[in-house]
Amino acid sequence: MKTQLLVIAAIASTVGAFSSSGEHCARRQFLQTASTAAASTVLFPIIASAEIVVPEQSKEYEFPSEWGLTYSYETDAARVRAHMVTATGLAKGSDRMEDFGKNLKKEMIDFVSYYRRFPQVAGKPSFSTLYTSINVLAGHYTSYGYKYPLPEKRRKRLYQEYAEIEKSLKRSR
Repeated sequence: MKTQLLVIAAIASTVGAFSSSGEHCARRQFLQTASTAAASTVLFPIIASAEIVVPEQSKEYEFPSEWGLTYSYETDAARVRAHMVTATGLAKGSDRMEDFGKNLKKEMIDFVSYYRRFPQVAGKPSFSTLYTSINVLAGHYTSYGYKYPLPEKRRKRLYQEYAEIEKSLKRSR
């Protein structure tokens, strides 16, 4: 769908380059360019936002029993990502939310501290995206504490990054 829209926009914007010159052609070129620009600004944000669905915040979740690292990158990255997804979806007043946040922050710091030392891991797209997500969530905990849920805009960005991390981990990247 994106590709088709890009092709149509490119064709519409280049049609004026092959027509004869004149006042009517200049007006036509302006209208084509303006309509292409308007269509791209209206359609592309809708397409981008359709890719990710941000779930509602919930007070119900299963408190994890396994925290910490196994020292296997794929296992640890998937576990940290899963814990971060749970934390991102917690609503204000969730049971043991503060304990969850403290455990998660320790796990995130341990993960980054251990794996950033290895160039073969630190160069992976999954690691760099996970590192970015960890910084966002850890920064929220530092600024607002463990009892306050993430704002909607930050949650949306994190869920987009979580989807990218999952795709990268499936490809062993």
